[in-house]
This record gives sequence, C-alpha cells and structure tokens, in this order.
Amino acid sequence: MIDSIQRFFSDILVADDSSDTAAPSLELATAALLFEVARADYHLDDSEVALLRELLQRRFDLADADLDELMRLAWEEAESAVDHYRFVSLVKEHFDYGQRCELVRMIWALSLADSEQHHLEEHRIRRLAELLHVSHSDFIRAKLKVLDAESD
Repeated sequence: MIDSIQRFFSDILVADDSSDTAAPSLELATAALLFEVARADYHLDDSEVALLRELLQRRFDLADADLDELMRLAWEEAESAVDHYRFVSLVKEHFDYGQRCELVRMIWALSLADSEQHHLEEHRIRRLAELLHVSHSDFIRAKLKVLDAESD
C-alpha cells in the first residue's frame, strides 16, 4: 500500500498540471478528510491525533509503519488541498451508503475527541456529509451516537 501511495506522489511531482493525474488511494482520501475536520478549528489536539490513528488502524488494519506514512501523507494532502472533490469522489465511488454514514460517525468522534463542540468543525462535517450524500437525519444520528457513547 505504501508503495502505491509513494507512486501516486511521484507521479504527481513528475506530471504536469493536467486533469489526468492519478487519484489518491481510498485510505489516503479517507485519512485526508478526517484530518481536514480535525484541523477545522485551527487546533490539532493530541487526543484528536490519537483517535485519528486508532480510527484509521481499525478501518484499514495497517501496520504501524504504514499507518505512520498514511498519517504523514494525509496531513500533507489536507494542508495542500484546495478542495475535497478528489477525496469525496473516491469515497463515494467505493463506500456504500452505510459506510459513508460510518465515516460521518468517525468524523464526529474525531471532532469531539477534544471534548469541544466547535462551530467550524460542525460546519465542515455538515458540508462533507452533504458532499458524501449522507442525509441530514443520518448526519444527526451519527452525532447523537457519538455523544451518547461519550456520556457512558
């Protein structure tokens, strides 16, 4: 997997700015979307980073070295991305509706990992849920699931 991620970045560095550049891996797209929400409030808390690692590890069953590389690449992608189209498109293509709802739940968990409900993070999650074609009721259900789990 790491080889394919590295090939992706090598291809981008060598390729011109045409629209036929390689798409990111599903793992990288998911991680970049998660990073984007975690940093939406302009503060990346250690608890958010720890939970992000845990979520990605559970979702993709990665070795530690692969997970470290994915985290690094996802951070770079989130920092440099102008929009989320590439990431959202890939997720919509490969995740069914239930998996997209689970991704929104993961995003909510990540957002609330620092015990703060920040309006910038909520706005970003709402926008991503819309782009992922997750209904508003499932968006709210995902948030309530995370809040209920925190109160236990």
